[in-house]
Amino acid sequence: MKQKRRKFSPEFKTKVVLEALSERQSLTEIAQKHELRPNQVTMWKREFLDNASDVFSKGEKMWHSEQDIAQEKEQLFTTIGQLKVEVDWLKKNCSEQNPVRTTRHDRERAFGSQPDPTV
Repeated sequence: MKQKRRKFSPEFKTKVVLEALSERQSLTEIAQKHELRPNQVTMWKREFLDNASDVFSKGEKMWHSEQDIAQEKEQLFTTIGQLKVEVDWLKKNCSEQNPVRTTRHDRERAFGSQPDPTV
């Protein structure tokens, strides 16, 4: 029967990599201790070291993204305000110039072919 592929949490991987970086035990010993293959520990260690600089740059990226979000939010509020003014102006001017008139045909089409009690 085929074994299911094991999935490891980021916390577990970090624990194993930190043990490997401490170099108190060989990679083979660490792998045996955690029931892994030594090449898996080596891959995690390489990935960890390759991405270590991101830990210190994320704060800067987050700060920039928060600024971008605040700026975009302000622009959206401005646009919403402009659109609201335009809609209000159109409602006012269109209703004054073109009053809505409905005919019997329009009412029947909108509400079905039911007889209109007001006619």
